[in-house]
Amino acid sequence: MTGDLLLVGNDKGGTISALKLDGERLAVKVVSEVGLGCSTFAINPRRSLVYCATKEPSPAIVTLTLDKESGALTEVGRRDVDDPLAYLSITPHALIGASYHGGWGASWRISDGEVGREVSRFEHRNMHAAVTDPLGRNAYFVSLGEDLIAQFSLGSAGELVELSAPTVKVTPGSGPRHLVLSADDRNAYLITEFTGEAIRFDRSEGGRLTREEDVAAFDVDAGLRTSGYGLNPRDGHLVWGADLALAGDGRWLLCTERTESTVTAVELDPRGHLTQHTVVNRTEPQPRSLTVAPDGVHVVVVGELSGHAALYRLVAGRLVELDRVETGKGPNWVRFV
Repeated sequence: MTGDLLLVGNDKGGTISALKLDGERLAVKVVSEVGLGCSTFAINPRRSLVYCATKEPSPAIVTLTLDKESGALTEVGRRDVDDPLAYLSITPHALIGASYHGGWGASWRISDGEVGREVSRFEHRNMHAAVTDPLGRNAYFVSLGEDLIAQFSLGSAGELVELSAPTVKVTPGSGPRHLVLSADDRNAYLITEFTGEAIRFDRSEGGRLTREEDVAAFDVDAGLRTSGYGLNPRDGHLVWGADLALAGDGRWLLCTERTESTVTAVELDPRGHLTQHTVVNRTEPQPRSLTVAPDGVHVVVVGELSGHAALYRLVAGRLVELDRVETGKGPNWVRFV
């Protein structure tokens, strides 16, 4: 496997590092200055554009061109927003985003690569994720503060239209955080921050989610206790779930937990349902984000506290470390181009 480019957002350093995956080695190609708080970005590989949320000098969505050969990023546009964004995703005609501190989700029209006016907005407390299905027909926004997922259809201009069931509730106090959808459109998987659960949802043809089974996606033998809003997970040795990704051609769900610095691999059955077979892997200190290569086997995890990205090969749920490189200060977002 050669020639794969990935980007790492270094939140506290205000940079995005371009890494090259060559075989089973990582190499830093270039580090581009973007702006402090570059904590989420979405990529349009066809147009070689990256849309990145920054916090300073003021909250904004920055549009950058990507030189795929060098990995360098160049700012070509900026759209101010009211509050910093925690999550951005791209659709064929729009960006969708979630603001944790602002307590809102929104969509913006994209025309000829440029982020245009805001099309839709709604409010729920502590919005933490904004994702779409693989075909861009539905949008889902996760509210940690209200323990729910808001679900919409997406219009041709990027407008958000509530489904017949506008929200799906999860367990009060669980702190739903990030969501990922399966490639076959049938399943959605959620990670909770305060209880460290992986939860599966059935997805109907119209996009409605129905909660199904769940499993603990952290080290249950480490003595971690349930967390809650406003608590310090490190001081109290509390569960601190963060991110998740599908790997191994949809056979494994990988979930990060930051207090014990683990990635738990949850085995999925042939229908994509969660099983009780889990494998706990130690990884980078405070693993905020991870991503899986197109081959489904190579996994990259970034550590907020370590300032490094680690490369692994997934083998029956085990993450076998292959390489490790320094990326910058406070890496908390990583994606393959």
